Amino acid sequence: MTGRAAADAAGGGRRLVHSDDAMIPEAPDVLSEPDACPLERHHFEWLPSGRALLQAKLAAIGRAAREVLLEIYIFKAGAVGDRFRAALVAAARRGAAVRVLVDAFGSSALPDGYFAELEAAGGEVKWFNRPSLATWSFRDHRKLLVVDGEEAMVGGCNIGPEYDGDGVTDGWRDGGVAVRGPVLACLEREFHAQWRLAEEKQWRQRDVRRGRRGRVPCGAEVDALFVFPGFGHNPLREAVADDLRRARRIGICSPYFLPSVGLRRELASPERRGVDVRILLAGKTDVPLMQWASRSIYRFFLDRGVEIFEYQPQILHAKVLLLDDVVYIGSSNLDPRSLRINFEIMLRIRDAGLAAQAWRQFEIDLTHSRALTLEELKGYRTWWRRIKQQVAYFLLARLDPRVAEGQLRRWLRKHGAGRGPDSAGETDGVPV
Repeated sequence: MTGRAAADAAGGGRRLVHSDDAMIPEAPDVLSEPDACPLERHHFEWLPSGRALLQAKLAAIGRAAREVLLEIYIFKAGAVGDRFRAALVAAARRGAAVRVLVDAFGSSALPDGYFAELEAAGGEVKWFNRPSLATWSFRDHRKLLVVDGEEAMVGGCNIGPEYDGDGVTDGWRDGGVAVRGPVLACLEREFHAQWRLAEEKQWRQRDVRRGRRGRVPCGAEVDALFVFPGFGHNPLREAVADDLRRARRIGICSPYFLPSVGLRRELASPERRGVDVRILLAGKTDVPLMQWASRSIYRFFLDRGVEIFEYQPQILHAKVLLLDDVVYIGSSNLDPRSLRINFEIMLRIRDAGLAAQAWRQFEIDLTHSRALTLEELKGYRTWWRRIKQQVAYFLLARLDPRVAEGQLRRWLRKHGAGRGPDSAGETDGVPV
């Protein structure tokens, strides 16, 4: 019996649903009602730091009896990565079907044979999008763990030592959420679709999105948002824009911040006068180019009464959007690469208890941050800094998306996948 068959048998015949591998840049954003998740309650656990998220993932893998599905952008060798590898090996030896999907670009530093012991124990490892001139722009930027079809975790953490801290005294500022409930079936299905896509060298299937949907409603509490490469409709951007129109209290935490012009206008709309809008960004960063680009648009927000803060103690890496009692959390930044080029996963969760915890964490983070004023902004706007900011903006908001769009169009023409991406919308924009 194969590992997958054993997992299905152990799960009482639970069938793993696979979609066809696809790459059409546009697709319906919501599953039809028969495919949507059933209307059942979810249970959430707020994981307030990178250390908490990594420990929760290790504990879940340690409990695994039937199946472990891990999708990750960066997996680094070292103390943290080696603990994960050992936990995955142990799960495989217990008879669990273990599948690990790592992005070939993000995890390129892993030594050859790093997962040999896991594979010898019966686990499977696949590398997403091996380097190719035709598709080098695109990344599987998702960070997802699903265990036994019963618990899942999403958040900003990759697997590496810099994420293993509290975000104040040590380690990058990050975190995530653990969830149980109907959304698990949606996350499993999407993992298997991505797994099958990784099997196709240089994406030789006709398209990335056939049979896959961008927004999957899972009852009244959770929408699973899956972002694919493409330049048409984007489920995350559209869901956020819709919630922004109604929100009276808005908190944005994004380490790499360069939203589309449309989202900027929604955040700073004149109709939002009197609405509490606060944006928490990185004071220390691992991607200076993105920080320069972000600072080029600070004045747009400050002129319109939006408050901007920069986190000071450590590098900010958490990706959380708070709109009243709605929490968006997962792998996506508010930048052109996450919104148009990468594969991403975000959960849109409407839960008062979880929102209260997330808002409490946001307020704590603000106490470790510096509020920017228009007067202080002048220090960022010397002629030399203006040049750096404008060059960075051009590279990330214009050039990077255009290069990716060109690659996508050429790939679609070459493989006969039908119409190309819809460029009628705005062009938005390389961080981890």
